[in-house]
Amino acid sequence: MSHPFDDLTPDLVLDAVESLGFLSDARILALNSYENRVYQVGIEGTEPLIAKFYRPQRWSDAAIREEHAFSAELAECEVPVVAPLLQGGDSLFEHGGFRFALFPRRGGRAPEPGNMDQLYRLGQLLGRLHGVAVTRSFEHRETLAVDNFGHQSLATLLEGNFIPRSLLPAYESVARDLLKRLDQLFAEVRYQPIRLHGDCHPGNLLCRDEVFHVVDLDDCRMGPAVQDLWMMLAGPRQERLGQLSELVDGYQEFHDFDPRELPLIEGLRSLRLMHHSAWIARRWDDPAFPMHFSWFGSERYWGDQILTLREQLAALDEEPLRLF
Repeated sequence: MSHPFDDLTPDLVLDAVESLGFLSDARILALNSYENRVYQVGIEGTEPLIAKFYRPQRWSDAAIREEHAFSAELAECEVPVVAPLLQGGDSLFEHGGFRFALFPRRGGRAPEPGNMDQLYRLGQLLGRLHGVAVTRSFEHRETLAVDNFGHQSLATLLEGNFIPRSLLPAYESVARDLLKRLDQLFAEVRYQPIRLHGDCHPGNLLCRDEVFHVVDLDDCRMGPAVQDLWMMLAGPRQERLGQLSELVDGYQEFHDFDPRELPLIEGLRSLRLMHHSAWIARRWDDPAFPMHFSWFGSERYWGDQILTLREQLAALDEEPLRLF
C-alpha cells in the first residue's frame, strides 16, 4: 500500500528548505522519528537546520500553529525551548503537498529517570514551563482524557484485529476492567487542566552545557499538570517517593503543585500504555511501522500487555505516592 510519506523524497526535502531562502549543501540526514519525518539538512556557511514534515491529516493547521505559538511564548518568557524558526512572520510552511517547519539544531543528553542530581533542576524547568502554560488554554488541541486515550484506544485495537485470537478475551477483559477503574479515578480526582508538553519523557528534556532545554512539543495538549512530571520517576516505590519530593521542590520555585493530582499517576501510566498500542495500530499503513514494530502482532507482545495491564489494576489499588 502507498503512504503519503512515500512522496517525501530527499530532493523534495532539500527543495522545501531552499524555498524559504536557505542554500543547502545537499547533505541530509534522516533523524529518528516515526510520527512525523524529521531531517537534519546542511546549510552552506552555517549550522545545519532541522526540517520537520508533519504527518498528513493528523493535526489541523490551527493546531500546529497553536503548538508553535506555545513554543514562542515559552521562549519569550526565557524558558529554554527549541522553537520553530519564523520566516516572513510564519512558522508553518507548505511545499509539494507537505506541511513543514524548520528548527535550529540543539543537541544534548537525556537525563536518567530517577537521577537525584538532576531532578531538582528538571522540576525547576517544568515549573517554569507550567507557569507560562496556565496563563491561557489551547483552543485547537484535545484534552488528555480516559475517553480518547483509553476507550478509543481499545476500540481501535478491537476493530482492527491486531490482538491474536487466543489472547483477545483476556486482553479485552482486563482492558475493560482497567477502563472502568480509570473512569472512576478521573471522576473522583478534581484538577484544573492546563497546557502540557504532553509527552514529557526524558528524551524530550535534553541537557547541553549543564542547561536543560525542552524539545518536541508535537503532542502538547490540555491535561493535569502531573502528566508532565511522572515520567521523571523510576525504580521502587521508596525511591520514587524521594525523587518526587526532589522534583516538586524544584517545580514549586516557579509554580504551585497541587498534590491532589498524585493519585492520577498510575492512571496516566495506564492510559499511556493503551494509547501506545493503539498508536502503532493506527499507523500500521505507514511502512516504517511494520518494519520497526514487527513484534506488534505477536502473542508474546500481547501476553506482556495483558500482564502489564493487570499490574496497573493492582497499582491503582495501592496508596498513591505522596510528598514528604
